[in-house]
Amino acid sequence: MPPIRLLIAEDDRQIAEIQRRFVQRLDQVELCGIAHTLADAREQAEVLQPDLILLDVYFPDGSGLDLLRELRASDNSTDIILITAAKEVETLRTALRGGVFDYILKPLVFERLEEAINRFRDHLARLSALKLLGQDEVDAILPRNSGDTNQDHNHRLPKGIDVITLDKIRELIAGGKPWSAEEVGNAMGASRTTARRYLEYMTGTGTVVAEVSYGSIGRPERRYKKL
Repeated sequence: MPPIRLLIAEDDRQIAEIQRRFVQRLDQVELCGIAHTLADAREQAEVLQPDLILLDVYFPDGSGLDLLRELRASDNSTDIILITAAKEVETLRTALRGGVFDYILKPLVFERLEEAINRFRDHLARLSALKLLGQDEVDAILPRNSGDTNQDHNHRLPKGIDVITLDKIRELIAGGKPWSAEEVGNAMGASRTTARRYLEYMTGTGTVVAEVSYGSIGRPERRYKKL
């Protein structure tokens, strides 16, 4: 399978540089461009036709959501991962309606980006391997709700998020103290990556809030607590 051709669209040059270094650490990913304005992102998306754009929302010359709408209106096949400080639920809803592949809140953590890219690579591999569709194949590709017993989960859950695990994490952090992804994973008998996937989803939906703390060696760590 060829490398994923990726475009970074981020107006803050320091953040863009961090993203560039993260992308360079990923296997089978080719960075094809960096855009610091919406106009530049629009032009590079048209010319370079990347497989994936890491897209910010806030630009001096407009909103990344506008570019998302334009790409979808033009039937462009480029997929989008929003990487943003926008915590408004309406922004998430707009992004979901626009068909973003993932939604990641800043500050970006490498492991969260790596997880998103791996899921995107698996998604492409499944699509390329398909010849004829059956319902099982469709269900493996499209995100589905794994249960309808809780009215809080009547909306469609993203792929990799199931209602049972989600409820367990909600119960775990109900006390109000901040938890790291590693602590949640240890308490549940799951990996830190799995715990972070659920915690970031809960952050995006406004269930929890993420705060950044710095350890003894200065490495930033996201800690999550009930909103």
